[in-house]
Amino acid sequence: MSVPVSAIPSPSPNKESSRVVERSRADYHPSIWGDYFLVYASPTNSMEFKYVGRVEEQIEGLKGEVRKMLTDAVNKPSQVLHLIDQIERLGIFYHFKREIDEQLEQIHKSYSQLVHGDFKGDDLHMIALIFRLLRQQAYNVSSVVFNKFKNSEGNFRESLITDVRGLLSLYEACHLRCHGDSILEEALPFAITHLESINESKVSTSLAKQVKRALRQPLRKGLPRLEARYYVPFYQEEPSHDQVLLALAKLDFNLLQEQHQKELSNITRWWKDIDVATKFPFARDRIVELFFWISGAYFEPEFAVARDILTKVIALTSILDDMYDVYGTLEELVILTEAIEKWDVDAMDGLPEYMQAWYKVLLDVYDAVGNEVATKERSYHLTYAKEAMKKQARVYFHEAKWFHTNYTPTLEEYMPLALLTTGYEMLVITSLVGMGDVVTKHAFEWLLGDYKILKASQIICRLMDDIASHQFEQKRGHVASSVELFMKEHDVSEQETEKELRRRVVDAWKDINEAFLRPTAVPVPILVRILNLSRVIHVLYSDGDNYTHSGTLLKDHVTSLFISPLPVSNLSRGAQEGTRQDYR
Repeated sequence: MSVPVSAIPSPSPNKESSRVVERSRADYHPSIWGDYFLVYASPTNSMEFKYVGRVEEQIEGLKGEVRKMLTDAVNKPSQVLHLIDQIERLGIFYHFKREIDEQLEQIHKSYSQLVHGDFKGDDLHMIALIFRLLRQQAYNVSSVVFNKFKNSEGNFRESLITDVRGLLSLYEACHLRCHGDSILEEALPFAITHLESINESKVSTSLAKQVKRALRQPLRKGLPRLEARYYVPFYQEEPSHDQVLLALAKLDFNLLQEQHQKELSNITRWWKDIDVATKFPFARDRIVELFFWISGAYFEPEFAVARDILTKVIALTSILDDMYDVYGTLEELVILTEAIEKWDVDAMDGLPEYMQAWYKVLLDVYDAVGNEVATKERSYHLTYAKEAMKKQARVYFHEAKWFHTNYTPTLEEYMPLALLTTGYEMLVITSLVGMGDVVTKHAFEWLLGDYKILKASQIICRLMDDIASHQFEQKRGHVASSVELFMKEHDVSEQETEKELRRRVVDAWKDINEAFLRPTAVPVPILVRILNLSRVIHVLYSDGDNYTHSGTLLKDHVTSLFISPLPVSNLSRGAQEGTRQDYR
């Protein structure tokens, strides 16, 4: 396929050169946000948000009420499981990690008694809920418990078809399955089939909406903040909703949104200062979308520094990817790769002007990171981060050589390199740099060793990216993807190819789930970074390449998380003041 090119004078340091270089052109659309977040006014400045008074104090009061609710639910397994589920869905779980840990530890000790005795044998909702919450908590509870819902012929009982809440809980539990959970492999299509055909007139509006959302986005693969944004209105529609939980969810969401807006404003200013639109017009201008990506990896307030570091690194990597993939000549890419390997300001002199501009920002960003970690005696974090970036440049260059020399690899050759060009090894390593004392040298070395969960995340990223973007990339000229290579080597259709690649993605999710089962190789917060980065890919690439083409679905996500606050004026005065109402 011919490559679209434009004649552009070479930006070589030798300004007297009259050589004209033919360059690829990707025709990425410009930023849809521009300077919007530079001047964006926080929703807490609005009259609606000020109506509730001093937000931080109210949140602390409400958190105290929720802790009391958890304490009061001790020895009431059904009640505590429902409460934990709602706390998690409402996006406020990060405030109650210790309390949830303690409660689920007690639930786990009684698991066998609960699922075989205390819970009714036909209570699919409760069995699926306890299974999912314990699997999420890394307890390796057995899935054979779902055999009780089969008839004598080995099929799921027909009576379950009308149990919409039970089917929904079963569906969500299935996404925690590991290799060997054969009963859940059977249960998933059963649940999907009957959830897709529910009679909405026979269920509550809230439940019908939850079903639609779940079929589009299962909890395990969704971003907690985004899922909370969707769930809060559903929860409010339920007659039995708890006002304290609802108030805390809304106020906490809006307060955290304000923090993210401030961070995004600073990141946008940094992006504007390095003049991306002018200096790198060939690259995707997606700084807001990249902040969304990284806030998916960690949204909690205490990770502000980590978010800042990783957003700047992924932004620079996105430009670098487009240099290797779209704009740079092979000769220029040789000297760029060497310069990154040297990691020295003197190496800048041999680079073309546009590469010099990028290289200077690279050194500046990592110098700032070095200053940050040095004050906390974690300088070795920077060493791992630099080496990860050097490796990223090397694998980008290897792929660029394939393209510039018209070499078509086999699928066996392609996949090991393609997993690395996802950038997910580099991102995961860099994500640990600003996380604090939970990260040790062992964690970095483990990632660089036998890292089944990281490889699973890379597989999810590579295959979903290839499925979503291969047609666009082939039109503009790009090395063949896993889709083209599989079709060619197996002589099958694109549809058959996508089916097989999606099956491999499903298997990779099972690997991720297995890595969370106790005992874990590294602390769970480190594994959560890999899980969350995988979730971002699922959200962005399940229905096309929503990063490159960011004007539709991703625009809605950004609006939901960083622009539109949850309405708080309709909260009851008791909830606003942190006065507990009975939990139902």
